[in-house]
Amino acid sequence: MRHSENPPTPQAGCSCLRLRKAARRVSQIYDLCLKPYDLSVTQYSLLGHVRALDGITIGALAQTLVMDPTTLTRNLKPLERRKLLVLVPDVDDKRSRNIHLTDAGREIFAKSRVGWDAAQKKIAVALGEKCQSQLTSSIDHLLHKLAL
Repeated sequence: MRHSENPPTPQAGCSCLRLRKAARRVSQIYDLCLKPYDLSVTQYSLLGHVRALDGITIGALAQTLVMDPTTLTRNLKPLERRKLLVLVPDVDDKRSRNIHLTDAGREIFAKSRVGWDAAQKKIAVALGEKCQSQLTSSIDHLLHKLAL
C-alpha cells in the first residue's frame, strides 16, 4: 500500500501542537536576538520577573509563570551559577527560598534589553500591528479561560 504524498498527521487538529510549535518559533527569534548577551528568552524572562518581584519565592514565581516549581528551579540554576541571582532561605519558612537579582543580574538584564527589543520588533514587523494585537488579545483570553 502506498502512502499519499502529504498524509495528515494524527495531531493535525491539535491545539497543543500548534501552540507549542508557535512558541518554539517565537522562542527561536528571541534566543537569536539575546545570544550576544549569553541569555535565552527563558533566562531573560526569569531575570525580568525577579527584578520586578524581588524576593519572590520559587513557588510563587512558578505560579506566576504557569510553570512547575521543579522546572523553574532547574531553569534558575544556570543564572545562580553565573551569579546573576541568589536564592536565600525565607526567614519565616526555611523550606522556601526567596529569589533576588544580584548587581550583575541587574546589569545583564539592562544590557540585554536591546536584544529583547530587537526580537519584539522582528515579530511585530512579521505579524503586522493588527495581527499582533489580535494575537496578544487571543493569548490573554486563552490564559484566562483555561486557568486551572
